Amino acid sequence: MALALGVRFPARALLRPWSLLRDTTLGRSEPAADGGRGGGDGARLFGSQRVLVEPDAASGVAVMKFRNPPVNSLSLELLTELVISLDKLENDKTFRGVILTSDCPRVFSAGLDLTEMCGRNPAHYAEYWKAVQELWLRTYLSSLVLVAAINGACPAGGCIIALACDCRVLADNPKYHIGLNETLLGITAPFWFKDAYVNTIGHRASEQALQLGYLFPPSEALQVGLVDQVVPEDQVLSTALSEMARWLAVPDHARQLTKNMMRKATADRLLRQRDADIQNFVSFICRDSIQKSLQVYLEKLRQRKG
Repeated sequence: MALALGVRFPARALLRPWSLLRDTTLGRSEPAADGGRGGGDGARLFGSQRVLVEPDAASGVAVMKFRNPPVNSLSLELLTELVISLDKLENDKTFRGVILTSDCPRVFSAGLDLTEMCGRNPAHYAEYWKAVQELWLRTYLSSLVLVAAINGACPAGGCIIALACDCRVLADNPKYHIGLNETLLGITAPFWFKDAYVNTIGHRASEQALQLGYLFPPSEALQVGLVDQVVPEDQVLSTALSEMARWLAVPDHARQLTKNMMRKATADRLLRQRDADIQNFVSFICRDSIQKSLQVYLEKLRQRKG
């Protein structure tokens, strides 16, 4: 969870997300930083205010960088821009894989934006939670190979994005913890967060970690199976690219069908209960006790920042 300012969008805009980004560069190609040399045939940067995409047409792989400083908190804008960027890559048959990483130092993503969940009205909470659901569904069920290059701390919602990927590479830094720590803020992780955890590290480990709000240091994250590799910090991206090559060696149709077979039941559970999940979130987050808890936590963050 994280502190960042949020701006509310009309709910209908989520159905046509391009309209949210009229003032951004998404969809407008720019020359790569190296002038196009070594970046693949016709490689061009594109992105938006909070997401930078570095595509390599020659390899069929794009690197998608979160850039919502200071901690890549998942604001409504960032959630929307991530979905749009992924949509663009999925609709371009040139690309077969995406590496998700951070453009902010020392943090992959600090998770859900608490300012989207505190001091707002129920309609905003519903809109925000629908956007959180949408990003998870789109990443979890993506036909592309998704590799998380986790180059910083990765709690809560950041962990959920990583869990939706096919492979996770974590930097070997003792400060870069990963996990779901919602209980420490007085918040309960929704059932589909729990499902993603159980699918990855098993029931007993999930039961303990969720109740305790435990964040795993790199060595423990590797041991429990929360990540697939732990490597020196300067090797995270290169290792992610190597892992991507391994996954792309498998024919797309066979891999995609297998991925769907393994993940469909988990995704369907949310799809069947999506409206009820939004209602439960709104009812929970509107409780006076929860709002007070969030306000106290936000005030501590402000004091620490000051």
